[in-house]
Amino acid sequence: MNAQEAKIVLEAALLTAERPLSIAELRRLFADEIDADTVRVLLEELRADWSGRGVELVTLASGWRFQTTPAMRVYLQRLNPEKPPKYSRAVLETLAIIAYRQPVTRGDIEEIRGVAVAPQVIKTLEERGWIETIGHREAPGRPALFATTKTFLDDLGLRSLAELPPLEGGTAPQLPAEFELQLAAAETPPAAPAAHHSQPSMPASTQDVTS
Repeated sequence: MNAQEAKIVLEAALLTAERPLSIAELRRLFADEIDADTVRVLLEELRADWSGRGVELVTLASGWRFQTTPAMRVYLQRLNPEKPPKYSRAVLETLAIIAYRQPVTRGDIEEIRGVAVAPQVIKTLEERGWIETIGHREAPGRPALFATTKTFLDDLGLRSLAELPPLEGGTAPQLPAEFELQLAAAETPPAAPAAHHSQPSMPASTQDVTS
């Protein structure tokens, strides 16, 4: 199989995938006969091939995927003009604290926010796949330690936490406005052979969670 044929295989797999695909997964397309470095080179060539179109190939925390470019958002929204539901301030503030201060316990979050964290807030973030329990602090009661997931990074279009913008001074963590919009619109890609939208609608189960 030559390089052009291999790129066609990669393109087909990524366009029909329901989620980002890792290098290891993409190597399985070729029975691991193509090494990881070669796959990365082919992906970069494929990214260049799609440059300037309404769909782009991007690399995220959990792998590679095709998604629509931000410039296409205004046009695609005309197909589904309903405004996506929004997350409550409590959910966004809790998520920001976990993202910037992880790993943290519920008590840590409450100390920073100055108010109690409702169980539904944590449940919403867990159900959305943005946070998970990664252990327990060695303290009375052994409280759970929360951290963000690769899904959280994928939905923000980031490869790692290092790409989060730095905090200003000693202020409490707050997600930038553009990230809030991305999270408010994010959802699991549909099970269909189509590129992931950069700003899709949010599942109804996470609407307007209060503190």
